[in-house]
Amino acid sequence: MRKHIAIIIASLALFTGQAHAQRCLPKMQGIEVRANLADGFKPGGNDGGYSFGAALSTYTKKGNKWVFGGEYILKNNPYKDTSIPVAQFTAEGGYYFKILSDARKIVFVYAGASALAGYESVNWGEKVLHDGSTLHDRDAFVYGGALTLDVEFYVADRIALLANLRERCLWGGDTKKFHTQWGMGIKFIIN
Repeated sequence: MRKHIAIIIASLALFTGQAHAQRCLPKMQGIEVRANLADGFKPGGNDGGYSFGAALSTYTKKGNKWVFGGEYILKNNPYKDTSIPVAQFTAEGGYYFKILSDARKIVFVYAGASALAGYESVNWGEKVLHDGSTLHDRDAFVYGGALTLDVEFYVADRIALLANLRERCLWGGDTKKFHTQWGMGIKFIIN
């Protein structure tokens, strides 16, 4: 009789419920690579902007995460028949709260805030433009923050596709303070 009860209990343990992937556990880390459009984008125009970034994310309790990384953003400002490039190289540190996820742990939505610091270069340091005009904007160290809405969609246990919407605000430079970004990326879980 005990043998039959043990078999029934073992069968119930094996075949009831459904196992879910182990995702977003505390101390789990992932490497993110992102590409974004910034402040609108016109393929044939002069005001297109884009950014590239990489980050290390570390999950905490309840699926929240710390994100540390770097980003390069290039924005072309129209000037007569050409454009003036403004590049920013920034480092980021931020905390993202999980605001939504599905029961199967495939889709996660995060809202986060980050501190940013870096360097801004206007026209790559050249003060005299092609038509002889003098550029008064200067290269400078910049600092500020970013608010981000981030979505992770797991396609495998260790690979997630990313989508984000982000608003950056940086002071210290002579150019535009706010930059809106949206884009996609990929995350690889490393441990």
